[in-house]
Amino acid sequence: MIDFLIIGGGIAGISAAARLSKLGQTTLLEAEDSLAFHASGRSAAMFEESYGNRATIALNKMSRAHHEAAQVLSPRGLLLVGGPEDADRFATDQRQMKLARITVDEAVEMVPILRRDRIDRAAYHADAWDIDTDKLIQGFAKEARQNGTQISTKSPVTSINRIPTGWEVNTSFGSYFAKNLVNAAGAWVDEVAVMANVAPLGFTPLRRSMARIPAPGGHDLRKWPMMFGPGESWYAKPDAGALIVSPADEDPVKPHDACALELPLAEGLMRYENNVTEKLVRLLATWAGLRTFAPDRALVLGPDPLDEHFIWCAGQGGYGMQTSPAASKLLADLVAGRPPALDVSTLAALTPGRLRSVAA
Repeated sequence: MIDFLIIGGGIAGISAAARLSKLGQTTLLEAEDSLAFHASGRSAAMFEESYGNRATIALNKMSRAHHEAAQVLSPRGLLLVGGPEDADRFATDQRQMKLARITVDEAVEMVPILRRDRIDRAAYHADAWDIDTDKLIQGFAKEARQNGTQISTKSPVTSINRIPTGWEVNTSFGSYFAKNLVNAAGAWVDEVAVMANVAPLGFTPLRRSMARIPAPGGHDLRKWPMMFGPGESWYAKPDAGALIVSPADEDPVKPHDACALELPLAEGLMRYENNVTEKLVRLLATWAGLRTFAPDRALVLGPDPLDEHFIWCAGQGGYGMQTSPAASKLLADLVAGRPPALDVSTLAALTPGRLRSVAA
């Protein structure tokens, strides 16, 4: 009998495996050929402490020490730019993300392709970092394996049954029996809950499209910050000598292997082009990922109040990489009955009970 059976091998599942494997025998099932195939493998991957709602920001701050110790962060910086029509949204973003106002000249010095005739305001801070997502994931996987975790890829779950001793989880390659079932299935978390005869919590997968374009004007992008438009209307981020551009779209979809759609991607690229001097010549690649949110857009971590042996590790949205150290530790603390290092109101904003009470 396994102590913890985790469904899902993205950043949520593999970080949970690293922590829970210290509490008992752990197995992780991933439907795809490799870990981090879906959203976790398609993330723009920034660490920005002030990104997200209050509960997410608390997890961001608690995760920083782990990221620094694991040496997965590298300097990037964050630059907000806007025009006269963006005043209100610009002010909101600047305040929420604690950005310092800078001149347009300073912004253009950082990113020479910005249009002076379009942009009349800018704000920046240096405390924003690229995350080496592969190194982060492999670090958690190594820790989990060292603690005896079995990681099985190519293992889609076909059925789940509640049994007196816990759970029977069936795959096309065999059955697993576990005391506790950990639902870390990303966009599929509500579907896993239904399979287990546990009421779903109302998660929504949202498609986000991205394109990689050649370095504009042949510039060296290594020191450029990540740029974004007010209200997150678009963003652009240097990546391996090229530039990732996204419309920051959030289209509700069913769980699936997402791909970029032409119209929202074209609209986002146009918003980017409106702010720069270099016209887009060609695309190197396009893709999309699903950012899955709970109704209140906070993570959902811990045992379900309707069945304490059904454990949620879900709703990472766009914050999974940066919150993973603290989110997985909180999950393990809740399961082990240890006092979490969070205040009562923040804890209440992250545990599944908040959504059950709303449903009631």
